[in-house]
Amino acid sequence: MARGGRRTAGEAGLEGRAPYACWPSRSRGRRYPEPESPTRNAFQRDRDRIVHCTAFRRLKHKTQVFVYDEGDHYRTRLTHSLEVAQITRSLARTLRLDEDLAEALALAHDLGHPPFGHAGERALDAAMAPYGGFDHNAQSLRVVTRLEHRYAGFDGLNLTWEALEGLVKHNGPLTADDGVPLGPYAAGGLPHAIAAHQGEQDLELWTYPSLEAQIAAISDDIAYDSHDLDDGLRAGLFNLDDLAGVPPVDGCLAEVERLYPELERPRAVNETLRRLITVLVDDVATETGRNLTRLKPRSVEDVRRAGRATAGFSARLAEAERSLKSFLNARMYRHERVERIMQEAAGIVTALFTKYMADAGALPGDWRQGVAGTHEDIRARRICDFIAGMTDRFAHLEHQRLFDATPELR
Repeated sequence: MARGGRRTAGEAGLEGRAPYACWPSRSRGRRYPEPESPTRNAFQRDRDRIVHCTAFRRLKHKTQVFVYDEGDHYRTRLTHSLEVAQITRSLARTLRLDEDLAEALALAHDLGHPPFGHAGERALDAAMAPYGGFDHNAQSLRVVTRLEHRYAGFDGLNLTWEALEGLVKHNGPLTADDGVPLGPYAAGGLPHAIAAHQGEQDLELWTYPSLEAQIAAISDDIAYDSHDLDDGLRAGLFNLDDLAGVPPVDGCLAEVERLYPELERPRAVNETLRRLITVLVDDVATETGRNLTRLKPRSVEDVRRAGRATAGFSARLAEAERSLKSFLNARMYRHERVERIMQEAAGIVTALFTKYMADAGALPGDWRQGVAGTHEDIRARRICDFIAGMTDRFAHLEHQRLFDATPELR
């Protein structure tokens, strides 16, 4: 409810949500004030702006594991993001959270990914090492606060504070209370985009994010655990029998074999993986419920200052999920076929960055403006933005345009 008990647009039917959920009418607002929508609440507008932005559309041609020309049935960043959103929304409903904010965070979590998946990210980070590095999570923030140019009054999407906080902190606090970077940022400091934005808008980097952000992060794990298995099986990198000793898939597989001993392979795969998703989602819902019972949060601020993540797997499923990740790492992500293609793809990213830095005239006209004659750090960041926004196939075409020989990536 808004001040005075007035229900704002889009809040009908939200009375049953939990006290620790985010409420759109209690949002800390947007950096650039805007009139309220007559039909949608603040978090619904966040979600819709993400869906309609250019960076979201480009995800359809960005690698999840397999590059775009290896087949039409493999996941892309776009289909992955939609699957994460579905799982996130289901968990949000079960836990009585704000489904719209949770969905928005799930849809936006990969907006900053460069072409060619993590291989492209590693290549771009190495190229940008002298200029502050590259981090796809920080780039997602840069996309929604600076790089999208859709609105007359501001750059970016002007998302709510809660959406920006969740996007940046979905994996937990980035700094200690005194501002000292933590975890992956302890050695090199905060990524450029996050540090720059923090100087303009305090996202309280030392606290945990809302539960909506926490479940979006764990839904990402659930989605790629199950769907990367599906893509790996489809690609023939391993088979169902190889999963017999891999928890928690083994129990799901055994149940399918017991119930349907003559089931053809494609259906057996689908039956196994849908059970896997159910096992993981149910465990998160149950364990998070236990944590909420212990914590007894009365507001989202209690969740932020809990000192630990509230959403998560049980200890048993967390160990099993690590085993599954280890299997995927060994049998899929480090498979000779995948690594060979990803090395070639990383070479494309490196070559493009080197070429543009040496010859700004090689950039398209709208990106060329403001690059020539600028400080090297500024030029590098603009070139990094251009490459990070590329789809796989556009990067491939750019390499063909600029170089005599380009890998086929097959």
